[in-house]
Amino acid sequence: MQNADVARIFDTLADLLEIQEANPFRVRAYRNASRTVEGLTESLSSIIEDPDRTLSDLPGIGKDLAEKIKTILETNTLPQLEELKSKIPPGVVQMLNLPGIGPKKVAVMFRELKVNTLEDLRAAGENGQISALKGFGKKTEQTILENIDSVAAAEQRFYLSDAIHAGEAIVASLRELESVTQADLAGSSRRRKETTGDLDVLAIAEDSEEPMDHLAEHELVAQVLQRGPTKMRVRLHLGIELDLRVVPEESYGAAMVYFTGSKEHNIVLRKRAQERKLKLNEYGVSPEGKDKSKPVRTEEDVYKLLDLPWIPPELREDRGEFDAAESDKLPELVDVDDIRGDLHMHTTASDGKNSILEMAEAAKKLGRKYIAITDHSKRVSMANGLDAKRLREHWKDIDKANDEIKGIEIWKGIECDILEDATLDLPDDVLAEADWVIAVLHYGLKQPKDQINKRMMAAIQNPHVHCIGHPTGRLLLRRPGAEMDFHDILKAAADHGVLMEINASPERLDLSDVHAQAAADMGIPIVIDTDAHSTTGFHTMKYGVYQARRAGLEKKHIANTRTPKQFRKLLRTS
Repeated sequence: MQNADVARIFDTLADLLEIQEANPFRVRAYRNASRTVEGLTESLSSIIEDPDRTLSDLPGIGKDLAEKIKTILETNTLPQLEELKSKIPPGVVQMLNLPGIGPKKVAVMFRELKVNTLEDLRAAGENGQISALKGFGKKTEQTILENIDSVAAAEQRFYLSDAIHAGEAIVASLRELESVTQADLAGSSRRRKETTGDLDVLAIAEDSEEPMDHLAEHELVAQVLQRGPTKMRVRLHLGIELDLRVVPEESYGAAMVYFTGSKEHNIVLRKRAQERKLKLNEYGVSPEGKDKSKPVRTEEDVYKLLDLPWIPPELREDRGEFDAAESDKLPELVDVDDIRGDLHMHTTASDGKNSILEMAEAAKKLGRKYIAITDHSKRVSMANGLDAKRLREHWKDIDKANDEIKGIEIWKGIECDILEDATLDLPDDVLAEADWVIAVLHYGLKQPKDQINKRMMAAIQNPHVHCIGHPTGRLLLRRPGAEMDFHDILKAAADHGVLMEINASPERLDLSDVHAQAAADMGIPIVIDTDAHSTTGFHTMKYGVYQARRAGLEKKHIANTRTPKQFRKLLRTS
């Protein structure tokens, strides 16, 4: 069990308690505990094992919650959660996935309509029973009916890269229509989350028919699932579902804020609105007690009414962005155009598809001023990893390539495995000859945490290692990362002058945003690399930058925004 698993259990527990109409303070305690645990950079088990510390030292974690955390870590579950699940039908839990329908509304429908499944809920909606409930109305009923079929599909996740590629292609085509004056991507993909369940697109149009007809015939669309006067849901060939909403110009800013999210960010915004005697929803901002909304054509208009500057979408997770905004300390987030170097890539010497010169020429065209060729070390035999002899020959080829190309520097690097016994895959005398050494975990990711920590510490303490690459070894949607004590590892990296990588490969995005922020807070320079295995792989750099932006990182935090000379000054000397 890792921290994220514990946080997920607390969130689920809070949802189920809210459905049961439990004490709201109890519900809030679990939600706050989830946020605390999710934001930790060290593992919960490491705190438990430290005789000088206790889980109760964590904010919002009292004695009872500390015991529950211990139970979860020991048994992989929580008896209280299993008991609640036995009392609430699975179909009711699925209702929590309906857009805009939180635990309170699910509780009302479960209690008053006696609905146990999504089909029960559909029947109740078609009979007008949902709209008859206090606080619901026809719009809520219609929203529920429109989204019932998509709930199961929404549980499937997709890589951010796939979602953005499809969503932005559709947005671009909508913008070409004569009737459309504006179209944008919203939802979690606009916030650049690592994975997403569906896509949201908003548009302003004189007539909703043209954009909807266009979407129905779009080459990326496999099926039209629902169509109403202003909203349409389709399933793409990719498998992901997309909602198109055509909204009035005067509501566009409020709709963008609402449908971009996150839920936690929007809750704080609504609270700020209430404090100012205003009502905020997807339709606009209106004074309390009045139906007519103020025109909010842009997101800036919404935030201004709430006495805030515009907050970048990547930061909208209720993780400190409001304090930063109020104190005029919102970061100037790093941008793709700031990147000058790429320090992790592969060639035909191991498992890459292009030669050294081909990789260098492609990087140069993208404006890179320096690259490091980091083919695999010998442990990765399936990728034709290099032993000491082959690596030295390979470095001679890099020297030759440097003589043949102008305008970009090619550094002699290696992606060196940290072996299961906590040694490195190549001897020190070889590593000492490299310009750039990335140490990585590829194997033994399921080893006990203590052994993983030992391996990471051994790499960090080796005087020839410059950077830890894709630190956890995770593969999104496929494989969890190794369990480790991030706090101790980051502290060691800071003490020894070792950089940490955000690997931009869409299936890795490792470091996570939380850990990247923690590393930057400790003063550790971050390097964003593509891990490209071909010239086409360089395009993934933007996904690593998105991850850095979600961590609130600025240009100054990213090592490879520097010139080659400036970058070298960051490197430890062996």
